[in-house]
Amino acid sequence: MPRLLPKINIIPVYLINTPLKKRDSKGSMIIEQNISNSENYDHSRFYSQERYPIREPYSYVNILTDKLTNENIYWVSEPLLTIRDSNLLDTLKTGLESVTHIIENIEEVKDKEEFIKETVRDFIRTRELWIDSVTLRKVEYYLIRDFLGYSVIDPLMKDPNIEDISCDGVNIPVYVYHRKYENLKTNIVFETPEKLNSFIVYLAQKGNKQISVSEPILDASTPEGNRINATFGDEVTAKGGTFTIRLFRETPFTPIDLVIRRTASSELVAYMWMMVEHGRNAMVLGGTGAGKTSTLNALSLFIPPNAKIVSIEDTREINLPHLNWIASTTRSGTTEKGLSTGKGIGEIDMFDLVRAALRQRPNYIIVGEVRGQEAYNLFQAMATGHITYGTMHAESIKSMVSRLTNKPINIPKIMLTSLNNVSVQMQVRYRNQLVRRIKFMHEITGYDIDSDEIETNTVFEWNVKNDKIEMKGSPDLFRYIGDIKNMTEEKVEEEFRRRVLLIDYLTREGITDYLEIWKYINEYYRNPIDYSNLIREKMKEKWGEDFEQFNI
Repeated sequence: MPRLLPKINIIPVYLINTPLKKRDSKGSMIIEQNISNSENYDHSRFYSQERYPIREPYSYVNILTDKLTNENIYWVSEPLLTIRDSNLLDTLKTGLESVTHIIENIEEVKDKEEFIKETVRDFIRTRELWIDSVTLRKVEYYLIRDFLGYSVIDPLMKDPNIEDISCDGVNIPVYVYHRKYENLKTNIVFETPEKLNSFIVYLAQKGNKQISVSEPILDASTPEGNRINATFGDEVTAKGGTFTIRLFRETPFTPIDLVIRRTASSELVAYMWMMVEHGRNAMVLGGTGAGKTSTLNALSLFIPPNAKIVSIEDTREINLPHLNWIASTTRSGTTEKGLSTGKGIGEIDMFDLVRAALRQRPNYIIVGEVRGQEAYNLFQAMATGHITYGTMHAESIKSMVSRLTNKPINIPKIMLTSLNNVSVQMQVRYRNQLVRRIKFMHEITGYDIDSDEIETNTVFEWNVKNDKIEMKGSPDLFRYIGDIKNMTEEKVEEEFRRRVLLIDYLTREGITDYLEIWKYINEYYRNPIDYSNLIREKMKEKWGEDFEQFNI
């Protein structure tokens, strides 16, 4: 009868139905919170700045500081496996490979985890193997991590503080971008080309794509919507395969998130609300990592819940809560070029998707990134009444105009007047911290034929001295709303201030859930004046007379 461990201090697996427990000082049973968790770093060289759980009681993160170099390190702690534990895990993985198709067809993650646990116990029971309860839970953790998660980088993928994960080659530590500590080296290393290439193929399969020697560059999205870029082997990168994963929030980024993080002000968000409500076209400009897509997601929250939306992207980044939303992405074709199009056979590019979107009668078109010939169709859509939002790599409105009016896009400058608003966003260092700020909000007000220049009005500007986004002058948006609604500019200003009040209230209360925000917006629409007075009274009661400034 085969046994993996000697029959000493063991429990039959079929008797283990409850979490591992121990007795506290009073003799009560409590759940064990640290199941052989590894902290095997050199305590004489490193000290821990912060420790937090990823999946209790199995995986934790330590932010360590090297006493010699003063370098911060992102250290993942997981249960230690003995040689016998590793052999058991390999045996179970081989046994579970035959039922992976069943796991894939189960919808709920919790159900998948329970299925793996039941299968492991059945596997051990039928083979009359004996293991202790700690080992059982350790192998269950690793099986769930590897079959349902992302193997060795799974703790990184599940850490809400991580924005980017990157591997630059064989025997080079994986790096992460941490929201608090910025770029950090981790204790995760792919030690051989075989391991790294195998993992990159595994990532490609997660994104339902392929990567190989013949096609060594991958752009894909994970099932959760995170963006993957990878290279295979040493075909195009000298140090071996690489991958970069940009992580996006599971829940949509909301306007209140922007205000809490000081990326925008309450006034700027209220302005965006009125801009979206009245069908103004907008473009978010910025460099890599400036947070353009997050801002685009946030302002899209003001789109009415039942409006029809079509989004167009190369890889999925936009995450909207709306149900009436068609999320379209491009598709690569074969390496063989078609004679009539010059594209790969079967390829669907941004131009094709924009053209298809115009036939789907959307209320709103959202383009993840404008950069090619699709921009011409996009501006034609604006000119014919389609409300359009997008992002673009540009550092200023001047560089945006230059990109759009020169090759390969070649849009006539007068057509740019169909674009109403341009937001310029940057990632800047402020008080020794990297932060994201909307530096400008511009309005495009016209076109001067004589000077051949686009006329603009700067509505908001970030003041670097006090880290505040300040309102400049009178917005053209207010005059536009006054004209179409037959309101004086003073009445529009009052409406704007009421919305600032509501945004400020939601920010101070920390209400970031999009369903809750929609609830408040709908209440506001029913009776703006009475509801604003109610909010003002709540704010006075909670925070004092400081909010008398909002008295309208």
